Amino acid sequence: MVDPPRRGYTLPVWLAAAACAAVAALRGEALQAERWLELLEPAGLAAVPVQAAAALADGWTLAESRCDPGDGLDLTRGLAVWVLARWLEPSPPGEGARGEQQTEKGQQLEQGLENDQQPWLQLEAGEGVGVIASSGQLCISAYARALLHTNLRPLVPAGRRLQLRVVLPSGRQLAERTSNAAFGVVEGLALIGTQAASQASADPAQLQRTLDSLATRLAAPDFGGELILVLGENGLDLAPRLGLPASLLLKVGNWLGPVLVAAGQGGVKRLLLFGYQGKLIKLAGGIFHTHHHLADGRAEILTALAALEGLAGPGLEALHGAASVETALAELQACQPELASRLRARLAATVERRTAQYLARHDAAGMEVGAVLFDRGRQVCAAGPIGARWLAN
Repeated sequence: MVDPPRRGYTLPVWLAAAACAAVAALRGEALQAERWLELLEPAGLAAVPVQAAAALADGWTLAESRCDPGDGLDLTRGLAVWVLARWLEPSPPGEGARGEQQTEKGQQLEQGLENDQQPWLQLEAGEGVGVIASSGQLCISAYARALLHTNLRPLVPAGRRLQLRVVLPSGRQLAERTSNAAFGVVEGLALIGTQAASQASADPAQLQRTLDSLATRLAAPDFGGELILVLGENGLDLAPRLGLPASLLLKVGNWLGPVLVAAGQGGVKRLLLFGYQGKLIKLAGGIFHTHHHLADGRAEILTALAALEGLAGPGLEALHGAASVETALAELQACQPELASRLRARLAATVERRTAQYLARHDAAGMEVGAVLFDRGRQVCAAGPIGARWLAN
């Protein structure tokens, strides 16, 4: 019998462990080899290893954890997470109570924390940590924020204010191997993650884990026949913000085809594909395993659809030669916005149509599939006819 893959933790968990260790050092506590954290998603306590913690000059402390995402492929493996901490000047009268109230809200994960700068906490991006290019703000998911606030607040004395600076020494280099830039995240790795346990989308074993999760959904007494397949962490974080029901979300990696077939054969009647346009475009070309090592063809798919919308000559050649789907559509939007809008609509509709054809070939017809695409600005940019009905509900 093959042992099941060893599960590890996502980056937000290692961040929270290092942050707690840095604050404990501020409080004069001795280093603990492990920090007990409330993980929130799923609920429960876990002991998370910490490498080191020490006092520095000017009132700062520094703590380090090392990412262990478990078995499978994950670029955060061995990533050093540094958190620097120090006390700031006390809050003006009355601000401590407001900070406490906001923390209680933060413990409700589904609400999230939209503002990183709470009265008792100043959170900063240091070297190697991704920021949103348009605003310069730290790129951090709602789960990571809630995890930090839940575990740090009990360590901060009433009336004290805490400054935290997150540093990922190799984050800038590792970010070059991700799609961060496509989502407008620059300078390093985004602090994203929507749960404690890591999930490697390129790992073949991830397919079985996803199929197991799907089977559990289908067998649940309250299963209503609807499902939303979300591609990647950005989509998983964005979907609830757009009003898509969190209870219907299932993260899927690159193995889309088998998961779609299993959903159709297992009783799903209505399914939504929600993902980045540079990823979902592959489905419009009949590519249902989306890892770039297997197949690409995005430029060819985009130009074929553009030709059907009437683009020809130099314009079509420029579209094909663009550095990415995002760049191609942005450049087309700048010079021919109406054509760009039509092209995105055709793309989303084609994803829906080709998916239906794929399911019919694999004896899984009958499931209604919609598609909603978002861009690097994390804005919905296109929806097929079926996907549009999901957004309208």
